[in-house]
Amino acid sequence: MTILVLFGSLFLFIILSVPVGISVGLSTIITVVFVSDVVDLSTVIQKVFSSLESFSIMAIPFFMFAGLIMGKGGISRRLLNFANALFGWISGGLAMVATAASMFFAAISGSGPATVGAIGSFMIPEMEKKKYGIRFSTGLIAAAGTIGIIIPPSIPLILYGVAGEVSIGDLFIAGIFPGIFIGIILMIASYILIKRKSKDETIEYTDAFSFTEVLKTGWEAKWSILTPVIILGGIYGGIFTPTEASVVAVVYGLLVGGVFYKELNWKELYESTLETLRLMGATLYMIGLSVAFSFLLTVERIPNTIADAIMDFSESPIVILLLINLFLLVVGAFIDAVASIVILTPILLPIATEIGVDPIHFGVLMVANLAIGYITPPVGVNLFVTSAVGKTNIETVIRGVVPFFFALIITLLVITFWPSLSMILLR
Repeated sequence: MTILVLFGSLFLFIILSVPVGISVGLSTIITVVFVSDVVDLSTVIQKVFSSLESFSIMAIPFFMFAGLIMGKGGISRRLLNFANALFGWISGGLAMVATAASMFFAAISGSGPATVGAIGSFMIPEMEKKKYGIRFSTGLIAAAGTIGIIIPPSIPLILYGVAGEVSIGDLFIAGIFPGIFIGIILMIASYILIKRKSKDETIEYTDAFSFTEVLKTGWEAKWSILTPVIILGGIYGGIFTPTEASVVAVVYGLLVGGVFYKELNWKELYESTLETLRLMGATLYMIGLSVAFSFLLTVERIPNTIADAIMDFSESPIVILLLINLFLLVVGAFIDAVASIVILTPILLPIATEIGVDPIHFGVLMVANLAIGYITPPVGVNLFVTSAVGKTNIETVIRGVVPFFFALIITLLVITFWPSLSMILLR
């Protein structure tokens, strides 16, 4: 009865277009007041506020703020110039540039939509000039933005670490190779799609490769390139924690954008602060209500019931992992990654460990699944951000993202069944 009321009311509110965070809170309150006899409403409310007193959660607003000021401070443009010098000469080079730049920026922002906004605003107009077509251009940018939540510092990985009591530093290390692998697969998919274009859709290529240009743009982007080195190197070297690294990222972003590049002014700093507060306000209430939801799940032993049902269905780890992937893909299409991670980690992590999956590997697997939700309707936040920066309708973006969706499914299967891709740097 508890499961039926809790999840039934949750999906009813979502179908009625109630915001996900509020839907989670309302379904929790309804279940506690009318059904549950093991927990009272005051305990749930206390859980909402106590969950936000985590030191690790403090990293989220600082990484958000760092990503915004670095985007406005000239870092993303210099990264694009460097990526263009490296890959622009290849057939379909701007597609490679867009993907590579997304990988660079992902190591700064930790956010999928932020990556789409920063890279798409530059790359979509350039790809249009070179006759890539708006459908291909927006589809690629939306798909490449998913790398933003896999390559560290990843905000969803931070949340998974908090919810699953797993080392955030180890999760960051585990996300490096999967993020790079996704970028490479998207480049390969882009190359294949471009080669299949008809002759009357011929793409205009950039100039031939120039080692001098690589050195020049690399030197101009040196402070930008050093950003992930300083942040991630400091974490892995034991110099500071991930939360302290987020503050270092802000300070470094202010120095690079305001002092070294001199492109970050007070107006942009003010706008970045307001945007961070807006994003964090929406994120915090969702985290708090989702933690209350997962707390109710735990005390009602719902995760154990679901785990037993799945284990009864099949004892094969391969089948169970495929079921988990399918479940997460469906959930990611309807529920925001933040809420999904906080709600589902207590349910799915015990199942994963029961079949021998390392919690670190499962965190990367879970985030990779939910990243695909960023390009899956109806939620698909990357689709809407790409539509806005590309100045086109959402239907065009969806059609453009379809081939990249299947490419991401391939990467998901590799991440799932080749644990070494995630774990090799930790062994």
